[in-house]
Amino acid sequence: MTTLTWHLKAFTDLTTTELYALLQLRSEVFVVEQTCPFQDMDGQDQAAYHLLGYSPNGELAAYSRLFGAGVTYPQASIGRVVTSPRHRRGGAGRALLHESIAALERLFGPQPIQIGAQHYLQTFYESFGFVQEGPGYLEDGIPHIHMLRP
Repeated sequence: MTTLTWHLKAFTDLTTTELYALLQLRSEVFVVEQTCPFQDMDGQDQAAYHLLGYSPNGELAAYSRLFGAGVTYPQASIGRVVTSPRHRRGGAGRALLHESIAALERLFGPQPIQIGAQHYLQTFYESFGFVQEGPGYLEDGIPHIHMLRP
């Protein structure tokens, strides 16, 4: 497993290079790989904290955006959870979610966390204590479920 170096930044603290890298990774996975044209830049990046995980060679390997309670859901939330295809199967996704939860707790204290998860990742999120809340739904043509970590 490759060890990642983590950086947590508010939107206004991101460099243009960091912003470009995170948007490039989100586009590579959510738009190209998943064949899902959607409006990624949704106006919420400015309200988020951005968690960036870099590989030893300086490549952005993992990313998520974090919100306090009341921004996207009544609870704190994690979104745009993504790992680079070049860094999968080595624990980067697990490390990302672990660090995302820890970062939310450092920022806002221990509290429930809400996510809108792609349905096929349900078991992955359940391994971190998330439980399904309500029925599934389609978002941009992809099956999703709401999940809560109490």
